[in-house]
Amino acid sequence: MSAKKKIYLTCEDYTVSNKKFDLLYNSAFEMLETFPKPIGEELASYYESENYISHTDSKKSFTDKLYQIVKKVALKNKLKLINSFKTTQKTILDIGCGTGDFLLMCKKNGWNVTGVEPNIKAKKIADKKLSLTNSPVLYSELKEIKSQRFDVITLWHVLEHVPDLEVYLLKIKTMLKPNGILLVAVPNYKSYDAYYYKHFWAAFDVPRHLWHFSKTAIQKLFLKQQMNVVNMLPMKFDSFYVSLLSEKYKTGKSNFIKAFYVGLLSNLKALKSKEYSSLIYIIKKT
Repeated sequence: MSAKKKIYLTCEDYTVSNKKFDLLYNSAFEMLETFPKPIGEELASYYESENYISHTDSKKSFTDKLYQIVKKVALKNKLKLINSFKTTQKTILDIGCGTGDFLLMCKKNGWNVTGVEPNIKAKKIADKKLSLTNSPVLYSELKEIKSQRFDVITLWHVLEHVPDLEVYLLKIKTMLKPNGILLVAVPNYKSYDAYYYKHFWAAFDVPRHLWHFSKTAIQKLFLKQQMNVVNMLPMKFDSFYVSLLSEKYKTGKSNFIKAFYVGLLSNLKALKSKEYSSLIYIIKKT
């Protein structure tokens, strides 16, 4: 991905540091890259916040409670999706499993589950939920999984966090069975809510989000690994939640009515453009 890059937007980290980061536009892939890109312990420090809800299971604020309600609905939809695939042994790897809710639901529905979660606090919560503290089915890093292959691999809003993107994609490909299915959910910076909120758009989430994808970007990245996007599905709830956070970043207030309006308008516009706030990509080996 060595194409010439220019600054698309400059965004602020509203969760931890209030530092500013540029989004560089890669014209060859139609994607954005966060710059400067923190690495190692510096990158990990940007996740150490009670406001980073996917690692804490927080239910303190109204926004937290709303997130948990939406998450329950989303989990059921995700389970329905993976149950629609014909698999041999119902083996699933959830990369970036967070606090383990998706894996727990899969386990209760007959799936053989494996998870990867680098955040220590989130992994402890997942361990407790799954009652598998002494079992090797939860890992801290992908490289710890040596030879196992999976029917389904999922990355729910994870790919945008991965530092070494192309190396990571190649590794995932080798872990997928010949007829296996990869599910990748990521924000779409070409959605209407992203266009409306611009640098306040919560799904830019710099610098935790290192990459920002379009539909073209995902298709090209996986095609380079000899993998095809066979279908795309909308995540319609995301536009509402992201708009709610974006309103707070923009105005300092949780403007629920305005956020609902922008989220709804984004989904309505996407009926024609297919540019939803977030998309699930169903991917197979060629």
